[in-house]
Amino acid sequence: MSPVGHWMNGRIATGVKLQFIRPGKPVENAFIESFNGRLREECLNQSVFHNLIHARAMIESWRQDYNHVRPHSVLQYQTPMQYRETHQPQHEQIAN
Repeated sequence: MSPVGHWMNGRIATGVKLQFIRPGKPVENAFIESFNGRLREECLNQSVFHNLIHARAMIESWRQDYNHVRPHSVLQYQTPMQYRETHQPQHEQIAN
């Protein structure tokens, strides 16, 4: 059984169901398709990984840049962390 199959076995009773994008229909999940394309083009295709530890380090470095340094047009040219900070409710507002 695949790793996804093992993961799903423990969740079927809770009502979790897998939904797959139909072949040739990447626009059904454009956000993840866009992210996957950027990850592949900017990280995976640009790097030669010598082992799993090296691959994890390189991918983590790319992820940190993607989330903390790079502005995103869809977020009004803010980084995801900047967007989160400006749009996350303050704790005092939640308590009241």
